[in-house]
Amino acid sequence: MIKHIVMWSVRGESDADRARNAAFVKAEFESLRGRVPGLLHLEVGVDESRIDYACDVVLVTEFSTREALAGYAQHPEHLRVRQRLGDLRRTRHQVDYEVADETARDPSAPQGAPEPAGQITSG
Repeated sequence: MIKHIVMWSVRGESDADRARNAAFVKAEFESLRGRVPGLLHLEVGVDESRIDYACDVVLVTEFSTREALAGYAQHPEHLRVRQRLGDLRRTRHQVDYEVADETARDPSAPQGAPEPAGQITSG
């Protein structure tokens, strides 16, 4: 499985303009659910922190294969969204990475929360 994560900062003269534009980006990408082969998961979040270095919107998607991700890039629905967004985005950051198969994990390895700080465990 391939994770495709994209973050944007959007244009806007005021906080209200940016909030409206971020909501538009969110709605446009959410319209892709169920329309792109190999797109297993799609989540869109709008930043609530309002920290000056934060991005405004994040897209987290999971694709069945690298080929499915490549197909998404040229899929007519994705191209439609990109066209509708136009130059609304000021900056864009992207990370794509392969997720290990869940069945390949060591079943005896601890899962969940990390060990408390300062505690030593034997390996």
